[in-house]
Amino acid sequence: MSSTQVVVHANPELVAAAAAARLTVRLVDVQHARGVASVVLTGGRTGIAVLEQLRRSPARDAVDWSKVDIYWGDERFLPPGHPDRNDTQARAALLDHVPVDPARVHPMPAADDRWRDDAEGAAEAYARELAAQASPEDHGPVPRLDVCLLGVGEEGHTGSIFPSSPAAYETERTVVAVQGSPKPPPTRITLTLPAIRRSAEVWLLTTGASKAAVVAMALRGAGEIQLPAAGARGLRRTLWVLDREAASKLPRDLAPPLI
Repeated sequence: MSSTQVVVHANPELVAAAAAARLTVRLVDVQHARGVASVVLTGGRTGIAVLEQLRRSPARDAVDWSKVDIYWGDERFLPPGHPDRNDTQARAALLDHVPVDPARVHPMPAADDRWRDDAEGAAEAYARELAAQASPEDHGPVPRLDVCLLGVGEEGHTGSIFPSSPAAYETERTVVAVQGSPKPPPTRITLTLPAIRRSAEVWLLTTGASKAAVVAMALRGAGEIQLPAAGARGLRRTLWVLDREAASKLPRDLAPPLI
């Protein structure tokens, strides 16, 4: 049965450091049990800060990085190596500094010579890649995802699923292209909520007073069309990691003690 947990830290720096520590422990535990672990990375200020904290931590070497499957929850559809791409930032923050197996790193397609004007085709290609990584035991078109890291936008988007957008209504496809994003760049690729919900654990990481209202609405059960972050749930656990300001509008029954 899935559970929802909320953890509140004093400031954004502690959110990133604590999430990095939690991720290290989770990957080590999964590898101890199964040999291989998997994680879905996210971009944004907090998502990249988590990876930077992990890079600087001596505990990072407890993880066997050669046996971690790495995916992304969404991506800006830009040329390869563009500094605004999530995979470019993730490589600089962590992946270029640990001995990952390149065959286990699965970035979303870039706007290169093959896909330059075809974000839809690129999304379909990533969906096929996910399906190819899935085993019969996964019972679906998505491989086992142990931890899916996500951010939350001020209007409630997660990944690149924006409120009331076509992606928010998707019920079958695992990956879709996003056209006309309200945040630049306008073209993106994202996992859908059905794909995200195939993850064993979903961790929503967000900070700042501007997120407080959507955090409170999501945890009170808002609809996922109007507030996509409310629909991001793990099969076993959904973990919200917040700073004091992002948690400031939570009712007392949902607000845990400050850590």
